[in-house]
Amino acid sequence: MSSPFDAWITNDDEVSDLLAQEWQRQTTTLQLIASENFASPAVMAATGSILTNKYAEGYPGRRYYGGNQIVDEVEDLARRRLTALFGADHANVQPHSGANANVAVYQALLDAGDTILAMRLDQGGHLTHGSPASMTSKAWHFVSYGVTPRSDDPDAPGEIIDFDNVRDLALAHRPKLIVAGATAYARRIDPAPFREIADEVGALLMFDSAHVAGLIAGGSHPNPVPYADVVAFTTHKTLRGPRGGAILCREEHAKRIDSAVFPGQQGGPLEHSIAAKAVAFREAAQPSFSTYTEQIVKNSVAFGAALAAEGFRMVSGGTENHMVLLDLRTFDEDLTGKEAQEVLDRAGITTNRNTIPDDPRSAFITSGLRVGTAAETTAGLREEEFARVATLMARALRGRADETQIVAVRAEVGELCRAFNPYGAFTN
Repeated sequence: MSSPFDAWITNDDEVSDLLAQEWQRQTTTLQLIASENFASPAVMAATGSILTNKYAEGYPGRRYYGGNQIVDEVEDLARRRLTALFGADHANVQPHSGANANVAVYQALLDAGDTILAMRLDQGGHLTHGSPASMTSKAWHFVSYGVTPRSDDPDAPGEIIDFDNVRDLALAHRPKLIVAGATAYARRIDPAPFREIADEVGALLMFDSAHVAGLIAGGSHPNPVPYADVVAFTTHKTLRGPRGGAILCREEHAKRIDSAVFPGQQGGPLEHSIAAKAVAFREAAQPSFSTYTEQIVKNSVAFGAALAAEGFRMVSGGTENHMVLLDLRTFDEDLTGKEAQEVLDRAGITTNRNTIPDDPRSAFITSGLRVGTAAETTAGLREEEFARVATLMARALRGRADETQIVAVRAEVGELCRAFNPYGAFTN
């Protein structure tokens, strides 16, 4: 088995073969995980560049090692591009991940034991929003807000952020920090009400835009930077960059944020990844990126409608971003998220099981499935193709006990992937 990337490794057949297998998997199956995307060849080239060799503890102009003249220019370039992209005062591009970025923000702005108001994990929040499984819940005191109850009214289906609940909890607990943002929430998140509540109780506001950073950059989601004290995010989801994180903040918080990232959280930064972030920030500043993010949202709306027509229930009744969160019970009461994920894997459709609000099943089993459109929008799929994908998913899940059905769906998935190869121009 071979791939266009074989030249990257010439003396390790085992690793080279595994990379080729992964290239084959990514380009012959549909990638519908909302937290994934296809990075450009330029981003991947920078990630594997000579900057891998350089150790650069500290910040531009303030390093603890010699030989960082070029690295300083690379990191400064990434910071300038990022602040310009979002209209922010200050940027830190060193976090290794979104989780690192979130913890660094907490460390910078809070004392141990301070109260944070954030979204519940089982209602759409992130592990670092105070889940008992995360160290964040051990270092700080979290109070959790959620979504409104589900409603049978199609015009007001519920399961959206309950701002009355956010305000009541803020008034009762007086948090030092309020966290907006989610990891499994298909609606736009308006930063303005969060700012109003934070001001009312004297709290700082952090917006965790991990999932929607690219949509913000492309103008397809409200920009939280004018409202939030700090905005943290990952660079590899809708922003379509390398795996990593970044932080934007107001100038008054810049010194504390930088100190929390280094030396507070991390040692030497991954300058090869920072170079790749710089490439991604430039790509996101192009007019074509706005067109791309608009298409992501159009595709999500069409995908959700087609899935609903197949009998799936969309949590909150719809989508306004890059993801659709599905309640599988209306499609098949016995079908779990775990089984659905595994069946779809066999059919060549990559998804992830996910809890839904008030899920009666565990986080390992779940009643929900999360699907996203960012990666396959990069590959070129549009509304018509996503409607076809919805049909293929339904066929595979209905026929999950019949291997011939799974094989037939897998063959149609292969046809679709051959027509929409994300690296077609690069690999030919």
